[in-house]
Amino acid sequence: MTLNPHPEVVLLDAGNTLVFVDGVRLRPMLAEHGAEADPARFAEVEREARLRLAGNTADRVTGHEDQVWRDYFMHLFSGLGIPQSTWPEVGAAVQAEHARSHLWTGVDPETAGALDQLREAGYRLAVISNADGRVPQLLADVGLADRFEFIIDSELVGVSKPDPRIFEMALERLAVPAHHCRYVGDLYAIDVIGARGAGLQALLLDPFEHFDFDVPRLRRVAELPTWLAAQRSDGAH
Repeated sequence: MTLNPHPEVVLLDAGNTLVFVDGVRLRPMLAEHGAEADPARFAEVEREARLRLAGNTADRVTGHEDQVWRDYFMHLFSGLGIPQSTWPEVGAAVQAEHARSHLWTGVDPETAGALDQLREAGYRLAVISNADGRVPQLLADVGLADRFEFIIDSELVGVSKPDPRIFEMALERLAVPAHHCRYVGDLYAIDVIGARGAGLQALLLDPFEHFDFDVPRLRRVAELPTWLAAQRSDGAH
């Protein structure tokens, strides 16, 4: 696909932005350890767990698996009624399955089409993720990787968001100034603060329209083409 020779750039987070926990895989595993198996209940508790993760703005915010286990899975276990005495056991089982096959394999069915629309509109796309070294393969496995010029995984480069250096790595590879880029992620303390620290414009993914942080918010990546087109239109007047 031919790209616009004078493009803008959209950089995206991976976890809970492009890919999400696959509840179809996770629910039966948790049910074996006493969790309520009802899909509607799982969706409700998973929403609360995601909000807990996204709303944490304390110093301990990392965006890495330590925070995911602390603020996401522990809330999930509790909310689904798993006895606390078995949390170490169920946690070990979930971690083993995640190590065997990445659990963040859920993808909004409209994400791929939205990324294609952005490319067709002349945007260059890339990923910056705080992860465990498996994000390039994960995005390939779910069929998204070929939409991006490159994928930066913090484990592979030795720098994590919100450190501005990881954003600067992307800018160097793109050979564009920071103000030509927009960064989209779901964690204010990691994604928004980090992107702004490197001079990028930030967008917060707020799927439940829950937050009132001082940043433009979208519910889904699928909304990006329309939102960016409106920005371009406003800027032309």
